[in-house]
Amino acid sequence: MIEKVISFFYSGASVNLGIGIPTLVAELLPKELNIFIQSENGVLGVAGRPKKGEESPTLINAGKETISIRKGASFFDSALSFGMIRGGHIDFCVLGGMEVDTNGNLANWMVPGEKITGMGGAMDLVNGAKCVIVVMTHFTKNGSPKLVKKCLLPLTGVGVVNIVVTDLGIFKPENGKFVIVELASGVSVNELSIPSELIKI
Repeated sequence: MIEKVISFFYSGASVNLGIGIPTLVAELLPKELNIFIQSENGVLGVAGRPKKGEESPTLINAGKETISIRKGASFFDSALSFGMIRGGHIDFCVLGGMEVDTNGNLANWMVPGEKITGMGGAMDLVNGAKCVIVVMTHFTKNGSPKLVKKCLLPLTGVGVVNIVVTDLGIFKPENGKFVIVELASGVSVNELSIPSELIKI
């Protein structure tokens, strides 16, 4: 999934990574792809996780994980960081998701009745980034598809998702349907568990 996400990037792009699965992008980026990873807590130039013994408690990402930095990295306050995001200076935002629907709506920050850690910067990122990529497992733990006709969970953003990458394929919400860009090797349309009227091949 992460390799597919990276395939959408271009050299010199600025990228913000959400917590969880999206953080793997920083670890798997090819060195020849000159990407600038931004973290909303005030870092431009994140370079993945540090090697054992090289961790610093003062170098963390927005998910409070320790990070390493690339040569030329810069640090700034939260106001400037969100100025970058809200000002449209982030090319790609990669987030996890709980639900994405056919209109490109995203729910990724809370499940009613469960502990809430807060939305963080996701609300700003989905509206400020030029391209929003959601990377997630195709099914929930109870086996329900996360690609749905209409999100039932509280929304992070309305009509904001450009691309969805799951373990079963790549999809684009478009005009009330999921356009299948690519299916994973050996996966059939029937295995997606999405009604046929919601799919465009």
